[in-house]
Amino acid sequence: MNTTAVTTVEADPSLIRLTHFLYGLHTLGLVIGAFGAASVIGSFLFGWPSIIAVIINYVKRSDVRGTWLESHFSWQIRTFWYALLWAIIIALVGLPFTIVVIGFGIWALGLFLLGLWAIYRIARGWLNLKDHHPMPMA
Repeated sequence: MNTTAVTTVEADPSLIRLTHFLYGLHTLGLVIGAFGAASVIGSFLFGWPSIIAVIINYVKRSDVRGTWLESHFSWQIRTFWYALLWAIIIALVGLPFTIVVIGFGIWALGLFLLGLWAIYRIARGWLNLKDHHPMPMA
């Protein structure tokens, strides 16, 4: 875990609460997908909770710069954008194979695994936040 680039300056308590709230929004997006009609990753990427969380991440990013919370904001932003990138790649790889039906399996398995990855990233980040630990910057 490479945390040498992260400063450990204590953050304002209101920013810590905001970061908890943002993890909560991302989690809500995942839960809506798990228990709703959408897929976990579909709800995470296209549902309002995660979209609002990422927008707030960008708007408030300068407020956490130089604190250990900066790594959490970067972690959340990267989780969202990497998930979107991998969803597009899975869709494009599976598309040609839909003619022979195997593409639907590629989509289902790929998006399921991507959903598990997003759950892991949000859970790991939130647990580190609870313990006041920065996230790895790599």
